[in-house]
Amino acid sequence: MTKTQATTTSGAPVFPPGRYGRRREPRKQRRWVVALLVAAVVAAGVGLAVKLYQQYGDPSYNAQVTSYSGVTDTGIDVEFRVNVPDGGKAICVLRARSRDGAEVGKAEVAVAAAPGETRPLTRYRLVTSARPVIGEVVRCRAAE
Repeated sequence: MTKTQATTTSGAPVFPPGRYGRRREPRKQRRWVVALLVAAVVAAGVGLAVKLYQQYGDPSYNAQVTSYSGVTDTGIDVEFRVNVPDGGKAICVLRARSRDGAEVGKAEVAVAAAPGETRPLTRYRLVTSARPVIGEVVRCRAAE
């Protein structure tokens, strides 16, 4: 019996010429170019989103109570203004509260703006179950 000795090489493998094509040198990776392209795409997306929201997004339906009066044991008169689009409509939720802060009356009120008007003044008699001390607008939204 003869012993065979295995040899190993520690260098790169040698391929037969022409068999596997020409080997290319590795390219330098330009990470800053990729980062710049990603940043440009993100900025363009944010810009487009802002433009479309300004053009088609929900307008602000901010309400402000101008006065409340006519307080009785069964109701309160609430006068308020709402920002609505020109000639648009809104639904506002009104609430009356008693001295201890409990809700004693609540109603949804439709508000419509005349053409050319964006802050219509609305008066509404809110019916309550006890004597209120304040009438307020909780929120407003677009009418369907």
